[in-house]
Amino acid sequence: MEKLGIYLGPRLRRLRKDLGLTQAHMAADLDVSPSYVALMERNQRPVTAEVLLRLAKAYKIDLSSLAEESGSDLVARLQAVMKDPIFAEIDVSPLELADVLSSFPGFTEAMLRLYTAYKEEQFALADQRQGATAWGTDAANDPVAAVRGFLAARRNCFPGLDVAGEKLSAAIAEAGGLPGYFGQRHNLHVRRLPGDVMTGSVRRLDRHRRSILLDDSLDAASQNFQLAQQLAYIEFEHEICKTVSEGNLVTESARRLAHRALAAYCAGAIVMPYTAFAKAVEARRYDVEAIARQFGTSFEQTAHRLTTLQKPGQERVPFFFIRVDAAGNVSKRLDSANFPFARHGGGCPLWSLHQVFTTPRTVLTQWLELPDGQRFFSISRTVSSGGGAFGVQRVTRAVALVCEASHAERMVYFRQHAQPVTPIPIGITCRLCQRTTCTSRSEPPIGRHISPDDYRRADTPFGFSD
Repeated sequence: MEKLGIYLGPRLRRLRKDLGLTQAHMAADLDVSPSYVALMERNQRPVTAEVLLRLAKAYKIDLSSLAEESGSDLVARLQAVMKDPIFAEIDVSPLELADVLSSFPGFTEAMLRLYTAYKEEQFALADQRQGATAWGTDAANDPVAAVRGFLAARRNCFPGLDVAGEKLSAAIAEAGGLPGYFGQRHNLHVRRLPGDVMTGSVRRLDRHRRSILLDDSLDAASQNFQLAQQLAYIEFEHEICKTVSEGNLVTESARRLAHRALAAYCAGAIVMPYTAFAKAVEARRYDVEAIARQFGTSFEQTAHRLTTLQKPGQERVPFFFIRVDAAGNVSKRLDSANFPFARHGGGCPLWSLHQVFTTPRTVLTQWLELPDGQRFFSISRTVSSGGGAFGVQRVTRAVALVCEASHAERMVYFRQHAQPVTPIPIGITCRLCQRTTCTSRSEPPIGRHISPDDYRRADTPFGFSD
């Protein structure tokens, strides 16, 4: 560690707030003045080696976790920012960025904050423009968007529900399965009926006849999941309602949707109990199809469950999950991988997610690179629901799991990419993508003026002014 110390202002401030301390209290614990704590938090003074040791002793913290974004990490973040196309004409070397960081740490923090605010404004503007034409929908009152935000804020992970689901899964195993458990515990009998009798329902609780009715055209994985979800409504009602109430959802529709989403979460926790599932995931190297066979679940159910494995101390690879139809409409989106994806305006046609419809039930892998230089690894496949009988409509969609490139080697799908692969340059959505040479673009990017040329036809849909 350098003699003069390192600048950890934001992390020091976050640590203090997490501990519930005032600057005066922290100053007393570290045997420094409150003004010195304030200066360190504003990156106007470095955190010396002596102060770091006092921090570790006073608060029992891991120094590596406190300092993980110092030095080279901040330079890497600045380098990622400078890869944005808006800086394409500016040549700044890594050495210059390191000089800026060491000489002007406060300016570095200001630059990163400003760029983050700029990207958030770009997202908001794209959403506003697309949302204004989305059938007059007021995004602020959109219950689906509200629930997605509720889940994203918690990284789609609810450890309390996982623990409850794991305990219940053990009791179900002792009863010989879900039908046996329903009979023994709740005096409910499972009946499978033809679709014309179910009249549009795939599951229904008949309290009068003490029966759970299932559409017999459902496959085994879907029937089992529907039973688990019904059990969640019965046994986890209190836990689900408590969790929903913590979300501060404004509309009744949003609260009901969140309630249903958490019931489905509990079903996944019952059918794929956390500890056993997390072990299987590592043992099978994230082979979704193999894991699905082990737990008797579908590809989509298994992929969905992979996004929830963020319980402290038992974390696995963080994934972004998305489901779209053939027209690109998003019907499910879950994020624990910080993958940027616009809420409106569709995705990028260069992403293999939109190509798997030509190769049904085949897993496609792809390296992705965003305009700012971030790299991700994606696996995509089609999934189907419905059908099960002649004349019954089958719905085919595409799902994708995406993780940061640094995690890809932990996955079985990495084997076919043993040699370095040039990533596919994609955009978040056309409105936010500044790649001027993209031949697949459907809309011009925000902030660029179209310059039609009557004397030349380029191979790209739009020409832009500088």
